[in-house]
Amino acid sequence: MGKIRIRTGRGTGTIEVDNDPKKWSGDEFKKIQEARKKAAGNTRVSSGRGTGTRKLSDMPDPKARPDTKGMTRSTGRGTGSRKSRG
Repeated sequence: MGKIRIRTGRGTGTIEVDNDPKKWSGDEFKKIQEARKKAAGNTRVSSGRGTGTRKLSDMPDPKARPDTKGMTRSTGRGTGSRKSRG
């Protein structure tokens, strides 16, 4: 399995990951993201266009994707709608 480069941080950075979509998207990526956050500890990062700083430990944990089953979804050019199947 090869490596691919994916864009990060508004397209200004890149990271190399295995050529497996589970590693850089969806629920698997959220677990990786949470592990990176715990490993960083009290590291400070810049926020607000570089005008402020925050501790990574103060940042919220990644949330699970909400269930959209049964919600109304717009179709066409916003003129139609249907219930989401989940």
